[in-house]
Amino acid sequence: MSKQKVLAIVGPTGIGKTSLSVQLAKQFNGEIISCDSMQVYRKMDVGTAKVTPEEMEGIPHYLIDVQDIDEDYNVKIFQEKCRASIDTIVKKGKFPILCGGTGLYLKAALYDYTFDEEEEDSEYTSYLQSLSNEELYEMLKKEDEKALEKIHPNNRQRLIRALQIAHTGQTKSAREESQKHEPLYDVYFLGLDMDRSLLHERINKRVDIMFENGLVKEVEALFSNPETWNYNSFMGIGYKEFKAYFLKEKTIEEVKTQIQTNSRRYAKKQYTWFKNQMDVHWFERTDPTISQQVQDWLGSESK
Repeated sequence: MSKQKVLAIVGPTGIGKTSLSVQLAKQFNGEIISCDSMQVYRKMDVGTAKVTPEEMEGIPHYLIDVQDIDEDYNVKIFQEKCRASIDTIVKKGKFPILCGGTGLYLKAALYDYTFDEEEEDSEYTSYLQSLSNEELYEMLKKEDEKALEKIHPNNRQRLIRALQIAHTGQTKSAREESQKHEPLYDVYFLGLDMDRSLLHERINKRVDIMFENGLVKEVEALFSNPETWNYNSFMGIGYKEFKAYFLKEKTIEEVKTQIQTNSRRYAKKQYTWFKNQMDVHWFERTDPTISQQVQDWLGSESK
């Protein structure tokens, strides 16, 4: 039996994935699933560059505005919701188009990633929560150093999660390596590329527009309370940089510059990730042959 065809539009932040996804959805009777780890949060609109109703042009979008900012969201939840969304779209006789730059989310949804359920050791978890990020980092370095290749030293939640997994007897790295990582669907990864200096200009301009559109007001409304700074939702680029502003350590202008710097660095990481992890068909963002290439692929038989 042939696999369901799924189009996945990937690439760095700010390159134009959203507009292309809408264009192709209109052309190929598709519906769009957002694969962005931050656009899932309600009220976080400006800093996530969330697709607007006007930009959707009547195309249904899934996995946008599905979580409150105080709710945890992770790759396992996304995997379940994304696969369910693909099924929904297919049952409607439509074509599933995934769009987003969160590579791990895409891979978890489209490949045979499994997440084992395990009993949580509440005493051990409490102990981990009492440690600083630095202590968690050093502890994970001893327990599962390879896991640190994919975890930022300040991502407290993921540090704790990796330590919890290691505590069960099998490390996070070993668990991931034991899986075959084969695609569950017939996926065409369509990557957008462009000259790096021009991309950096686009990213900088995009952040300028966020500030013009009220990013400061949005962040102040959602995250002024220090208790919210531990939320998963606050960890995203465009939000976490405001902590220094709230603490009166940086000016708004310095925060903006930091967001631009972090966004450019993230774009570089995204390129590296997609080029190492997936068989992506890369196109210049303005390439006029993109829709024909998708048409040719849709006309071919699934492997």
